[in-house]
Parts: sequence; structure tokens; C-alpha cells
Amino acid sequence: MNTKNIMDAKGIERALTRIAHEIIEKNKGAEGMVILGIPTRGAYIAKRLKDILKSIEGVDLPVGAVDATLYRDDIGMKQEQPILKETDIPVSIDNRKIIIVDDVLFTGRTIRAAMNVIMDFGRPSSIQLAVLIDRGHKELPIRPDYIGKNVPTSMQEEVRVHLQEIDGIDEVVVEAE
Repeated sequence: MNTKNIMDAKGIERALTRIAHEIIEKNKGAEGMVILGIPTRGAYIAKRLKDILKSIEGVDLPVGAVDATLYRDDIGMKQEQPILKETDIPVSIDNRKIIIVDDVLFTGRTIRAAMNVIMDFGRPSSIQLAVLIDRGHKELPIRPDYIGKNVPTSMQEEVRVHLQEIDGIDEVVVEAE
């Protein structure tokens, strides 16, 4: 297997700092936001983004997680049973700006499912998407508002995000067979 490192710890930190500044710029501050990460790695990235936003704006934003597993359109197509993770939406999302955070954007189906979950919890004023890696190959008209890095890939390649909290290292690699 061929593995290529495309982002190290400093690269991830720089990308998240840039995303935080872009969020502040687009929204004219951080007031009224709720940050929701998609488990597993998106939830950890969401917490990091919250900390960066707090250091810049001084606002302690609510952060939670949204598990879209049961809302996916391919749930009956997979052989193995889905592993459910936690959905934790800590505050009312009505009339709030929701920032969905994920590690890798691929087909867009997980994001579509996450939006369905969010809409079951209330009516946000807007939903925005922040991803560390956009690898292309979208099957739905979903486009991130904030991108750490665009990484064009083939269908034979896998993008793996490793985070200190889970994997003991911060890096992004592309693996090819």
C-alpha cells in the first residue's frame, strides 16, 4: 500500500485557524452559533474549532455532535450493522447559525443525513459546513463553506485523518492500493 502524507500537525492547526477566521469574517463575529461535529473525528475537530474561535472572539460557543448514521440513505445496503454514536445538541438550535464540522467530505451523503438530523431538532437560521479535507467525488449538490484543503483523489484512494485524541498523532494521509 502506498501512503502519502499530505498534512502534518502544523498544517492541520493552520487550516483550522484559517477556517475559524473565515467563519468569523462570513458571519461578522461568532455570536449565535452552534458547532456540531460529525463523529468521530469531526466531533474532535469541532471542539478544536470552538477553542480557536474562543481565543479569537472571546465567545464560548456551544459545541456538540450529530450522528447521522440512521439517516443515511445507504443504511440497508451495507452488510454490517451500523455503529451508532452519540448525538449531543447542547442548546436549542432554533434561529441559530449551525456550523457542521467533518473531517473528510466525499460524496456528500453524510452531510445530507446530518442536515436531516438537525432539522428534526429545530429550525436553524442557517447551516454552514466546515471540512478539513474536500476530496471530491460528490454525488449530491453539497458544497462546503469552509475547506482546510482540497485534495483531488481517485476512487481507489482513501483519505485518512489521524487526530491526537484518537490516534496519538495529527496528520492527514492518502492511501492508495
